[in-house]
Amino acid sequence: MTPEHVLQERIDRAISRARPMTSEEDAADLEMMEALYQEDLRRRTAHKFTQLVAPLPAGPLDIVGDIHGEYEALRDLLAHLGYDRDGQHPRGRTLVFVGDFVDRGPDSPSVLEFAERLVRSGRAVAVLGNHEINLIREDAKDGSGWYFDERVERDHHKYHPYKRPDSAQRSNIVNFLSSLPVALERPDLRIVHAAWIPDKIEAVRVLPPGTVRQHYDGFERAADQFSESSGLDKRVEQEAISWGHGLEHKDQQPPFMEARALHDANKQMMNPLKVLTSGVERTGSVPFFSGGRWRFAERVAWWDDYADPVPVVVGHYWRRVQEIDRMTVGKGDADLFHGISPFAWHGKLNNVFCVDFSVGGRWSERKDGKNAGNHFRLAALRWPEKTLQFDDGESVSTE
Repeated sequence: MTPEHVLQERIDRAISRARPMTSEEDAADLEMMEALYQEDLRRRTAHKFTQLVAPLPAGPLDIVGDIHGEYEALRDLLAHLGYDRDGQHPRGRTLVFVGDFVDRGPDSPSVLEFAERLVRSGRAVAVLGNHEINLIREDAKDGSGWYFDERVERDHHKYHPYKRPDSAQRSNIVNFLSSLPVALERPDLRIVHAAWIPDKIEAVRVLPPGTVRQHYDGFERAADQFSESSGLDKRVEQEAISWGHGLEHKDQQPPFMEARALHDANKQMMNPLKVLTSGVERTGSVPFFSGGRWRFAERVAWWDDYADPVPVVVGHYWRRVQEIDRMTVGKGDADLFHGISPFAWHGKLNNVFCVDFSVGGRWSERKDGKNAGNHFRLAALRWPEKTLQFDDGESVSTE
């Protein structure tokens, strides 16, 4: 590794040349040295998060949306962005992952192994998504059969085939994910998986990495204690007994469960880590099937109340370039992007952008024998350019 002061001296000499820098060779030399300098800085400061809301690196960024185990789509996207096979960019750009690396897709282990290598080398930074939170907490849910044995049978019909990790890989996966922050920030930009809510950010800002499960579980216990002390838990239990069926059967629609709706909304909003990684929710009015089960608390477009001038980039919300029947991928909740251009910034100040373009739905195309990628795509937002790059090579400007 070239020492920082040597690289900086070379750059300073190049900038202070007596003659104008007019030749292509001069420009190439300066660009190369700048890239080397930035690479050296990244390696020295890599993976040194000290709190759950961490600094976002300086310089140009490529912010990658939810990946959901689609390793080949990730490699294709990075190639179109100009990164080599080791995740290095010739102009020293930094990759940012918005979370949800895993579940549903064919190769979550390879996605995580590659992402970890980039994060530890300083070529990328990342935040946790709700799917990583589930893994860390050993909360097996729809699409996680690649990791959890208890989900293999139920996930087989929809998501098989998928690669599974061995015991050594499992331990490494948990260690890596547990080390990640939940949000990143710098003066001109903020990154979080689902929602940047100021009071929730402040509630977790100084918590150290490696404590996500501990604090998440603590917030959950507090919500459960509230439910118990208020008698809400008994009402939820009685509703379940009256219904007499589970909530994972799409063809068995339950009646609207008022107590369950209030219980779920409370558990969501009383847990800052849950809000940041899976969004703002409120009690709904009708049951809907989404994410493998019937639900009664609905998502809220929090960005319509976001009044801070600093832009925010999120994933999580399954945006699409083309309209689809969302129920084909198990999304029966309201479409928060109805009436919004797929390439538009949104929110009260038009300064929030969701970069999740639903690549997590490619399992449904494979199941139907279609070419994966027709409707479900992986994208990256380039900053500060504000252009979108897709894994199929298409590049468009945001609005």
